[in-house]
Amino acid sequence: MEAVLAMVIGTLYGGGLYLMMRRNLVQLIIGLGLLSHGANLLIFTAGGLRRGGAPILAEGETHFAAAPSDPLPQALILTAIVISFAVTAFALALFLRTYQTTGTDDVNALKETDP
Repeated sequence: MEAVLAMVIGTLYGGGLYLMMRRNLVQLIIGLGLLSHGANLLIFTAGGLRRGGAPILAEGETHFAAAPSDPLPQALILTAIVISFAVTAFALALFLRTYQTTGTDDVNALKETDP
């Protein structure tokens, strides 16, 4: 399973980097989203893929009945999702303002607007 996820992560990183190098700002934002999804899967895979119980002890118990899942990768992924949503929203706002000001979404055409 880890080999399949490694290939998916590599594909997401490759596709994200390819789209970020394009001339269109919309493709840049989509590439940024693909990169963030690849990073989330990387954290998930690095945390280990195993089934386990909830890391909560019942009252009066001192040991887990089964090996618990590690909650840290899940917390890191939730934090990364929130951060990537904020970065995407900010990039979309910048893209909208740039498009309204210049009338184009081509990155090379934006170089001609420099004073």
